[in-house]
Amino acid sequence: MISSKPHLHHLCLVYVQERIDACQAAIQAAQESANSETKSSAGDKYETGRAMAQNERDRNAVQLQQARQLLGELQRINPELPCDTVRPGALVHTSLGHFYVGISAGKLVVDEQEYFAVSASAPVALALAGQRAGGQVSFNGKPVTILSIQ
Repeated sequence: MISSKPHLHHLCLVYVQERIDACQAAIQAAQESANSETKSSAGDKYETGRAMAQNERDRNAVQLQQARQLLGELQRINPELPCDTVRPGALVHTSLGHFYVGISAGKLVVDEQEYFAVSASAPVALALAGQRAGGQVSFNGKPVTILSIQ
């Protein structure tokens, strides 16, 4: 499981970079759409089209900022450092499953093993926060045992 942690971190970085790239492409497409709107005899249609493109650009700019924030969070984590408690950068094996605490990137598969990349503010990470291997917490009314932490 030790060798999986850097790989999981890398997969999270790839996930964030794909989000950044998609947002940048969408912003560019919205800008090109706004620029290609031509003024016609139907002035309202022109203004509506430009307003819609501006809204799309703004929405994608917010998503881009969020993705860059995730990238910053990941860059503050050194996946090579061992963890003895559940905190950002920890790979946690529990009776509920395997969790990499970093960013919320969903299910990741490494060597045919499923892991869930969760942010430190995710409910499961909050329930496990600060715990050590062998500890037990309650999550959604069910006992969860921490089997190991890397």
